[in-house]
Order: sequence, then C-alpha cells, then structure tokens
Amino acid sequence: MLDALQYEFFRNALAAGLLASVICGIMGTLVVVNRIVFLSGGIAHAAYGGIGLSFYFGWPYLAGTIGFSLASAMVMAAVTLRARHRADTIIGVIWAVGMAFGIVLIDLTPGYNVDLMSFLFGSILTVPRSELWIMVILGMLVTALVVLFYNDLLALSYDEEFARIRGVPVRALYFLMIGMLAVTVVMIIQVVGLILVIALLTIPPFIVERHAKSLIQMMVGASLLGVVFTVAGLTLAYRFDLTSGAAIILVAGGGFFLSMIMERIGAGRRRIGASPGD
Repeated sequence: MLDALQYEFFRNALAAGLLASVICGIMGTLVVVNRIVFLSGGIAHAAYGGIGLSFYFGWPYLAGTIGFSLASAMVMAAVTLRARHRADTIIGVIWAVGMAFGIVLIDLTPGYNVDLMSFLFGSILTVPRSELWIMVILGMLVTALVVLFYNDLLALSYDEEFARIRGVPVRALYFLMIGMLAVTVVMIIQVVGLILVIALLTIPPFIVERHAKSLIQMMVGASLLGVVFTVAGLTLAYRFDLTSGAAIILVAGGGFFLSMIMERIGAGRRRIGASPGD
C-alpha cells in the first residue's frame, strides 16, 4: 500500500478512515454500552433526507446532512425517553421516511445525476481536503465533549438511577450524546456508507468490550481496532480493486467472527480445566 500513498486522494482517504475509526471507537463504545444500536441505524438512514436536501438546495453536503440528522436524532431521542414501548416502531418510521424523502429530493434535483451507490456504500476515495478539515474539527469537538462529560456519561451508561442521584442532568446529557452520535454517523457515511455505518460503529467496541476493564479502555481499544480494520480494508481495496467501504466492513466482520470463535475456544478450555476429574 505504500506506493498508493503517493496519490493525494489515497492519503485523504486514509486520513478520513483513521479519523472515523477513532471517533467510532469513542462514540461506538457509548452506543454498545447504552444499547442504542437500533437508534443509531435510524439516524444513519434518516440522514439520507439531509443528503437529498443538500443536493436539492445546493447546500454544502456536511452542513445540510448534519443539520437534518441532528433534527431527526433529537426526535428519536425524545421518543425513546417518552414512549419507550413505541420507540422501535417510531424510529423505524423515521428511518424509512428519511430515506424516501432524500431519494425523492435527489430525483427532483434538476440537472444533477447523483451516484446513489457512493452514499449507500461510501465514497472514502473522493473525500476532499476541505471536508477532511471539517471532519478534524468535528472529531475534536466530539472528543472534547466526551472528555468533559466522561464521568457523567459513565454514570448514565451503567446506572441511570445512580446518575440521577448524583445530580447528573440525565435528559440533557442523553440528548447531547445522541447529538454527538448524529454528527459521528454523518462522518462515517463518507467512509463506509449508509448501509455499513452500523458495522463500523459497533463491531470494534463489541470485540473489545469483553477485554476492557473500564469505559476509557474500551474506547481506546475500539479506536485502535477500528484503525486496524480501516487500514487493512483500504489495503485490500487497493490491491484487488474493491469497493473500499465494503472491504473495510468485511475485514471488521472477519475480526468479529474470529473473536467469537476464539471466545468459544477459550470457554471450552475453561470448562475442561474446571471439570471434576482435574
């Protein structure tokens, strides 16, 4: 892959993938621990409405998509807090309507032929330097907020009642977390697309969760693992002329199944070691 680094587009792609991996490790940890994977999927697919709005009105892609995603995420967050028994249904509706809204707006955009596949499966090789700097700023903002509210997010993630007793503004913090998740999702869409966004957001934290002794360890481990998956996926995509987003997720999926196999082997060995005959 070293010879590919002579191309600016590949260097930009690698930088975008590394940024997304680190932010996925941080926010994905909160997603896995708080069990809001389905909500993340709702935000990701509703974001397509923001993509359609951006192209229809000629807005900057990131600005329009983040704005629409934040609005959708706030609605979903409110629903999960006020009507938990109906949350899955309502999130599913917002998910579907957001995608349909975006597709219709793209169809109505005059004189513009949009490559839908690039949004469904990512377009990391076309990320320009200008958007790369925006990703850096947004990534630093999300990271700073997580560091600032780390103790409160820790309490919220593992014991909501304890967090309330401590005086943590649970509702406000939950909305903040979902807002940061929306920003993260929009960033990842450029790397792996709408279809595969949840995999990159959840697979590394899921693998690391069993071995981490704290939330911060889980975030760091998931970020590093995401970097490994991204670099390996980009290398495969370059060598075999594959779609980069799909290659990254295939590597991550391979890591997921390998971790499951290793866990089963380890569990079997422990059962044998603990048998009465020993």
